Amino acid sequence: MADIEKLIDEVSNMTVLELSELVKALEEKFDVSAAAPVMAAGMMPAVAAEAEEAVVEEKTAFDVQLKEIGDQKIKVIKEVRAITGLGLKEAKAAVEEAPTVVKEGASQEEADGIKEKLEAVGAVVEIL
Repeated sequence: MADIEKLIDEVSNMTVLELSELVKALEEKFDVSAAAPVMAAGMMPAVAAEAEEAVVEEKTAFDVQLKEIGDQKIKVIKEVRAITGLGLKEAKAAVEEAPTVVKEGASQEEADGIKEKLEAVGAVVEIL
């Protein structure tokens, strides 16, 4: 029992990198994997159904991505400045680096409004 406690003390003083190396060495030594087991198809249907329901949860935060600038670059830059509050230089860089996310974590209504504004000046926008 004292040996186990000594081993636990040694492991608790290891860095994350050292722990990772230890796990790899143990996997190689004993020809095992520390990966979680995969559930076989058809097993535990109630748990699978609950997991599927959890995945279908309604999304409440959206990212608005500027995919393409279009022909009216200056108008797109102005809109991006208005939306993000960035300075001219930063807004220009963001537009020129398209595809880029213009707004993160927006509500559905806000994301739709931003999309409409940018598309009105010729940009191609996607809501993620």
